[in-house]
Amino acid sequence: MNCKASRYGIFVGTALFLISCMAGKGLAPPTVLPARFLQAHRSEKIQHIVIVIQENRSLNDLFYGFPGARTVAYGYDTANKKIPLKPVGLEAKWDLAHNSNGFLLACNGVGSVPGTDCRMNGFNRERVNCGPGHPCPKNSHPQYAYVPHTETQPYFEMARQYVLADEMFASDFDASSFVSHQYIIAGQASSTVNYPDTNWGCPGGKADKIYTVTQSRGFGKPITACFENTTLADELDTAGISWAYYAITINPGAVPGTWSAYQAIRHIYSGPDWAKDIISPPAQFLNDVSKGRLRSVTWVTPTLANSDHSGYGSKTGPSWVASLVNAVGKSKYWKSTAILIFWDDYGGWFDAQAPNYVDYDGLGLRLPLLVISPYALKGRVSHTHYEHGSLLRFVEDTFGLGRLSASDKRANSIDDCFDFTQPPRKFVPIPAKYDQSYFLRQPLDLRPPDTE
Repeated sequence: MNCKASRYGIFVGTALFLISCMAGKGLAPPTVLPARFLQAHRSEKIQHIVIVIQENRSLNDLFYGFPGARTVAYGYDTANKKIPLKPVGLEAKWDLAHNSNGFLLACNGVGSVPGTDCRMNGFNRERVNCGPGHPCPKNSHPQYAYVPHTETQPYFEMARQYVLADEMFASDFDASSFVSHQYIIAGQASSTVNYPDTNWGCPGGKADKIYTVTQSRGFGKPITACFENTTLADELDTAGISWAYYAITINPGAVPGTWSAYQAIRHIYSGPDWAKDIISPPAQFLNDVSKGRLRSVTWVTPTLANSDHSGYGSKTGPSWVASLVNAVGKSKYWKSTAILIFWDDYGGWFDAQAPNYVDYDGLGLRLPLLVISPYALKGRVSHTHYEHGSLLRFVEDTFGLGRLSASDKRANSIDDCFDFTQPPRKFVPIPAKYDQSYFLRQPLDLRPPDTE
């Protein structure tokens, strides 16, 4: 017998026992195992990762009052006046400004670099977008709000059964969907800020520009919103691992486009992946899972109606996400899948937790993150510091891929949300007002889920 191998086996067995015991008590697993063993053990259990991207909610707005989560019942305005939070439904017909300027106002920082040392008391200065068809709120401080729990029941149920992370931050500071979605495919956005003037990326044109951001968080030279960045999809293609990105096709016949982050990646937009791996409409995901066509890595974006985005009178988002989770949970893929659900930016909604300054481009404000899997810890609220790069890192480590940029190099992985030594838990469906059949019959919504 190889004594070294024997000692290693005893070490691994003891470590697995300790991890299992601690995970059962809701404690973070100790980092006692070699990284190569953790990767092998994770990869043995997880063969599919689904990243669900919803729109424009802060952690405090969407999960206010969830047991164990760090949320507050009030905030302060720029006059240091205490502002109690009031319930505002997902179906509100007005919206809040959420871009780089909105972030800087909300942060109200005192550091030498704009948006640092945030006091988090400037939300009252954010613009409220209302007018014809979008009646203005009666509340004098509409930014200071939370979604009523009657509307977030599916999300609360997911958190009760699995993991809610309350220290998840945007890797980018500028609070735009365009840049956020670049970060979740590439870990960067070519140092751009806010959003393109017209189309969401390629084919691009003279008018299709987006500003760059300087080291001092000012506006730099505008560039065409069509990049040549290496993405997670490129790494997956090289490794022979399947992937798909579900998104709505917008304005067919007018300004052609698909609300997909990959439309801003020239070699994917112009290559074979565009026809093979970019899938529309998003509800096709439900059919593909039921028919055994789930790819190894999948991104799912919503339609506007199902996005949780304020301003459009809809509150079907929680049911939409529940239908995605239930589709996987009831399928043959449940035992091999991790579902990561996050909201791409804070949407202008109040949050008390100040972000760290890590570089000229980040971090942004706190976002909700749900981690769902048969190996996810039950009812855990993770206080580990995460960002966009944490999700990328989990995918990379699961499939043995390299790092893409600064965000996934520095980020904590979400490994502590799981216990890969436990047998897969039986799936319990997430109750929701609207089921899968509703979304398969839902009229096609060709509006972009967000234009910022």
